[in-house]
Amino acid sequence: MNTFKVKDHLSIATLRRRAKLGCVGKLAVVLFLAIVFIILIGPWPVYRDSHYQDAPYFKAALAKIDQCLNRSQLTDKPGPLKAGWAKRVITPPVGTPMAGYSDRPNGKRSTGVRDDLFVNAVVLNNGQHMVVLVTADILMTTPNVAEMVWHEVCGKLPLDENDILFTSTHTHNGPGGLEPGLLPQFSFGKYDPKIPKMIADAMVQAIIEAYKKMAPARIAHSKVDAPQFICNRVHNGATDSLLRFFIIEKETGERCYAVRYSAHPTTFKKADREISAEYPGEICRYIEAKRDAQAIFVGGAVGAMDPRAPKGPDRSTRVKRMGEALAKLILDHDGDLDFLTNVALVSVGASFGMPPLQIRPLKGSDSFSGSLRLSPLLAKIVGFPLQGRIQAIRVGDMIFMGLPYDVSGEIAKAWSEEASKDGCDLWISSHCVPYCGYLSPDAYYWVKPEKGYYHYNMYYEFRLMNWFGPNQEAMFHDLKDHILQGMAPKKH
Repeated sequence: MNTFKVKDHLSIATLRRRAKLGCVGKLAVVLFLAIVFIILIGPWPVYRDSHYQDAPYFKAALAKIDQCLNRSQLTDKPGPLKAGWAKRVITPPVGTPMAGYSDRPNGKRSTGVRDDLFVNAVVLNNGQHMVVLVTADILMTTPNVAEMVWHEVCGKLPLDENDILFTSTHTHNGPGGLEPGLLPQFSFGKYDPKIPKMIADAMVQAIIEAYKKMAPARIAHSKVDAPQFICNRVHNGATDSLLRFFIIEKETGERCYAVRYSAHPTTFKKADREISAEYPGEICRYIEAKRDAQAIFVGGAVGAMDPRAPKGPDRSTRVKRMGEALAKLILDHDGDLDFLTNVALVSVGASFGMPPLQIRPLKGSDSFSGSLRLSPLLAKIVGFPLQGRIQAIRVGDMIFMGLPYDVSGEIAKAWSEEASKDGCDLWISSHCVPYCGYLSPDAYYWVKPEKGYYHYNMYYEFRLMNWFGPNQEAMFHDLKDHILQGMAPKKH
């Protein structure tokens, strides 16, 4: 009997020891996971620092801008313009993942083709400098696509990467599969390296053909207000409603029209899975048919800007009516323009580090997310961008500026009105390599959202998608001003 008691006693002691070790082990695991969570995810306190002017990334951006300007021949006596343009089809195969609408069903794959997609390139040269404007019927130009184009073109033509400005129609019915990584999959679906290579190859071919087709030309531009086709989806704020266009005409009479408008091409919804360039494609087709010219669409500042398409029996009809109505406005105003044959050409491009990541994902009942943010270290894990870029080319008194955001139409409107006081026609474009979220007015960042319909959209654009926190508008406003001042022609 004693033997059994000893064995029972030892078994109980062993069990107790093992239980203690188990508790310690579980506590260690919980503590480890808590530390990892705090370090890699958060919550971390938000920052309100407005002294970006002293930050290394801002100083680096200014230095790169100055470096570009120093190599340009800024003059008030530019040479005669030569121009060339070309296009390539980039319609992807049916079944390709589609970009946009992260919750699109069935792997985001397309089910058909409503209309073809294109890449367009316009090359301009005045004997002193050469610039290139590239547009594409895609959601955005991703860094891997831009790098492939830079690698091919800059080795074959007298260009560097700062001379090429990429814009896109921002169609949500174009090809996905553009980038590897966890974050890109939300917008692009499963990565397919054949898709970005196909787009980059088409861009390269269009640029080279346009370069070879350069000939003496003249250029004119104008704009017409079209508020009936755009609305502010976030609140009762301003809209970037100006429909801008320019026309290049060769001595042979050949013409190229370029159009810019800021309404989001989102009349088609996530359930619509046919490939389409949306209303920008309809604009271009109508102009090409009526004027026997090439037409391209330059992306606008689509942040907070929703389309207000005319009524119709279905979304496809509404898209067609919106595009044709905008095209008719242009053709009603293209008959009495002042053409120039001598134009200044300048280009600027600067890539630079961004501020610490400041994503605020928690939404309270009457505020956005209190005073907490996700860890900036999450950027390296998930694939958030660590660099931003600003790009601009000057063509006469037009300045095309690309930013790496969904740029708020309210910001674009205000900036363009400022620039017009100095005689500049400023065309702000979104989604220009890489993508850094939304650029919304700084004044809204700390404001509590309104109740009701606009509550979610305000949270989404002003906080959740404003990845780098407050003062982004102020920082890029300063970079914009630095570029515009540097692009002013210098008197002989």
